[in-house]
Amino acid sequence: MKLQIQKHPSRRRSLFSVLAVCACIAVLAGCASPAKYEAMIPSSFEMSKLHPQSVSVSASGGKETDSTGKPQISDAAFTQALTEAITRSKTFSRVVQGAGGDYVLTVAIISVDQPSIGFSFTVKMEAGWTLKRAAGGAPVWQESIRSQHTAGATDAFAGVERLRLATEGAARNNIAQGLSSISKLNL
Repeated sequence: MKLQIQKHPSRRRSLFSVLAVCACIAVLAGCASPAKYEAMIPSSFEMSKLHPQSVSVSASGGKETDSTGKPQISDAAFTQALTEAITRSKTFSRVVQGAGGDYVLTVAIISVDQPSIGFSFTVKMEAGWTLKRAAGGAPVWQESIRSQHTAGATDAFAGVERLRLATEGAARNNIAQGLSSISKLNL
């Protein structure tokens, strides 16, 4: 007795449909890319005073981006964005690399709250800002700054790109708020 296996065209179509859906999901999901420092620099600044002193800058609490995870803000990228924002806004006369500035600004990323799914992504960020005198290390100002930014479906097609844009926007808003607060200080 000979068994004959019939090939069912409907099963092939079903398999093809499943593979097509999986391919679409992979394309839409994309690979995560880290937050870009250029996109975290505010385009405008609300400054009360421009300080004639110099400052050194450092950031901590950031994370490196895993290509299969969510876009993250690295310490290096955030430090670079802070440095460029201070230079453009003239919050301080200049930014000094390493030691040697009149003040030391440290910004610690406390949390970056990122959604997993949605058409619009709202990312919430909190960072602890501390400004100290370099001589003696006495704190002049400390503040926890909360910010957020929403990127919608019209901002980018791929969800992972919308999430990166929202993350960069939350960081940009945090930097703008922090520098605005510093500009109000009597140093």
